[in-house]
Amino acid sequence: MDWTHYRFRSVWDVPAAPDAVFRVLEEVEAYPSWWREIRETIRHDEDTGVVRIRSFLPYELLVTVRSARRDPEAGVLEVAASGDLQGWARWTVSSYNGGSRAVYEQEVRVQRGLMRRFAVPGRPVFLLNHALMMRNGRRGLVGYLAPR
Repeated sequence: MDWTHYRFRSVWDVPAAPDAVFRVLEEVEAYPSWWREIRETIRHDEDTGVVRIRSFLPYELLVTVRSARRDPEAGVLEVAASGDLQGWARWTVSSYNGGSRAVYEQEVRVQRGLMRRFAVPGRPVFLLNHALMMRNGRRGLVGYLAPR
C-alpha cells in the first residue's frame, strides 16, 4: 500500500440552486471568505493559481491548481494539482431535494516531506484533518449562500 496516496469523496447537500452553488465553487479566489481552512488563493492567470491551506494540524499546504475541466452544463469543475499535493480534484454539482448536491472527489499523493515521513503513523490524523476541513467548508458555503 502506498501510504502517501489518498482518495477522498465528500457529499455536501446545500439549500441553494445548483447554478448558484456552481458559481461560488468556480470563484476559487473567494474561497478564503467562506472556507476558513483555505487561507489564501493567488491567481497566476485564467487557468492556474496557488492555494494555501491550513486546517487543524500545524502545517500549511501550498498547492498549485490548473483548470482541467469547467463544464457548467454538467456541473463539473476539475483541477489538476501539483506542489505539496500531486493529483486532481473535482466538484460535481446537481439538483437535489429542492437544492443542490455538491460532490467533491480528490485523488492525490502527498509530496510534502514531513507528511511523507509520518505517512503511516499520521494517516488517521491526516484523514480526520481532511474530514474536519470538509465539514467546515460545507458549513461555510451554506452560510455564504444564505439569503441576507
